[in-house]
Amino acid sequence: MLAIDQLEVVYEGIIVALRGVTLRVPRGEIVALLGANGAGKTTTLKAAAGLLPAERGAITRGSIMLDDRDATYDAPRERVRRGVVQVLEGRRCFAQLTVEENLRAAGRDPRALERVYAYFPRLAEKRRLQAGYTSGGEQQMLAIGRALMTSPRLLLLDEPSMGLAPRIVASIFEIVAALNRDQGTTILLAEQNATLALKYAHHGYLLENGRVVASGSAAELRAREDVRSFYLGIDRHESRAV
Repeated sequence: MLAIDQLEVVYEGIIVALRGVTLRVPRGEIVALLGANGAGKTTTLKAAAGLLPAERGAITRGSIMLDDRDATYDAPRERVRRGVVQVLEGRRCFAQLTVEENLRAAGRDPRALERVYAYFPRLAEKRRLQAGYTSGGEQQMLAIGRALMTSPRLLLLDEPSMGLAPRIVASIFEIVAALNRDQGTTILLAEQNATLALKYAHHGYLLENGRVVASGSAAELRAREDVRSFYLGIDRHESRAV
């Protein structure tokens, strides 16, 4: 569904953020984009969503294909029309609007609204509450729910676990998996928590300094000793006891 080839991105004409990134996101699958802060995960997602110009970023080499059609320089609105929607890092919402007003700002389909409430019952319970008074976990649910109001075909999730309690993170990832399983939503997920991401993803890519340094199925990446040691925090001796 999404094919990125040899992508190079530069910010403000001098800062190279991506250095020849190539990856594939098959239709109907969850692909994890892993790496530390500054590795290039967010830049990759924003390139796929067409949001780089808003941050003085530009694609200087490479291509982005959506459904085998060149979308490298398509405007964000065109990508949204084609079903590509990004949930930005940081649980962004309209704090002065209610939960339901936030959702309706993204779409008016009542069936989509009820579907969001079915996946996120806590949002239904707080639909009349101003979003700024909800918890961090509820705001992350709201950000994802707002994206779902557009019935996306490709959902770009940026660091959904950031700053949240483990119990809330587990709940959100279970819902993400259910969206993929039940709705067939294709998902590209940028996440620092490699252990968690590889639990739910089908495939994964590891980024370092704007380059892909490893890729494969989630099972293959979990089995690699270098990945287990550096990204998952499991050394050879611990792995025998797990």
